[in-house]
Amino acid sequence: MHDDCLICGLDDAEETDVVFRDELWAAEVVPGYDVPGWYFLRARRHTERLTGLDDEEADTFGRRARDLVKAVTRATGAETTYMLMFGENYPHFHALVIARTPQVPADRRAGEILRLRTERADLAASRALVPAVREAYVRVSGGPLVTSTESPR
Repeated sequence: MHDDCLICGLDDAEETDVVFRDELWAAEVVPGYDVPGWYFLRARRHTERLTGLDDEEADTFGRRARDLVKAVTRATGAETTYMLMFGENYPHFHALVIARTPQVPADRRAGEILRLRTERADLAASRALVPAVREAYVRVSGGPLVTSTESPR
């Protein structure tokens, strides 16, 4: 972990924000991106960009991403679920998973959905949705939810 990395600091997130944590990956609500149905999927170890993942992280990223997208889609009733990766402002490897529900107007779809970050931020509503996403994650991942608050390897 890097002390000056905001994404590494998410390891201290409140349990009410956490969908899951395992040794390699975490998914959680992130203040500033707290639109209901939005989650960061992030490497627990500080690494930059997709190319910075080690073999074990690279081997497990697809399954974690797939299962989180399925869980978010099921729990929110989303018509589609987006996954975006930028990494310029916060170089720690992470993906933003965004539920695009039927209530999202046409002018806020595709890339325009990021406007909802300021228009529909609601930390309480985001946290209230976490238990349903957790439950859906357990169902789609085919196993028990593994949570770990220990620091990454």
